[in-house]
Amino acid sequence: MKKAIALRYDLDKENAPKIVAKGKGLIAERIIKIAEENELPIKKDEDLVELLTKIDIDQEIPNNLYKAVAEIFSFIYNVTNEKELEKKRT
Repeated sequence: MKKAIALRYDLDKENAPKIVAKGKGLIAERIIKIAEENELPIKKDEDLVELLTKIDIDQEIPNNLYKAVAEIFSFIYNVTNEKELEKKRT
């Protein structure tokens, strides 16, 4: 069954990324669809999703998951920068 997690991190307001949505099945598909509609990067990491599903919505991720989540945010940063460069080229 498909699972999805949505994370948010506001450097100015939060100490760590937070879970803002999570679900499986139809809910996971809806989370993914909303991300796609808003052109948000999607990173597949089944192991991390399993760990993050144990965290309640609107809770910051625990310290032991910082490194794994930092890799996700690094991925998002790189994808976002690539898109911006492509827009400037056209």
